[in-house]
Amino acid sequence: QVQLVESGGGLVQAGGSLRLSCAASGRTFSSYGMGWFRRAPGKEREFVGTISSSGGYTYYADSVKGRFTISRDNAYNTVYLQMNSLKPEDTAVYYCATGVRWIVGTGREDYDHWGQGTQVTVSS
Repeated sequence: QVQLVESGGGLVQAGGSLRLSCAASGRTFSSYGMGWFRRAPGKEREFVGTISSSGGYTYYADSVKGRFTISRDNAYNTVYLQMNSLKPEDTAVYYCATGVRWIVGTGREDYDHWGQGTQVTVSS
């Protein structure tokens, strides 16, 4: 049974930084791409970024490109989301998800397991 547990969310002022972690279990972590999504109040869940199984490929939504960085440590079955220069519009619940293959895209259909989410609130 695949389990994903996010941590690292919290309250931060605009311009600040946070690092989210997602610990995975129940699957050969290093064989699958991973992704981060977020859902802001009153909005649909949206793609944030993805990383390939080895970590050699990453892709980001335009709204976070240049500010957010995804990385992974396959030895610890953990994926990270480093968020810098945070803006109030980044306020959302952030979710990590496991991909269905070694490299995945932006659509929710590319992901088959989801964490419970961690709240990020950016104050102005």
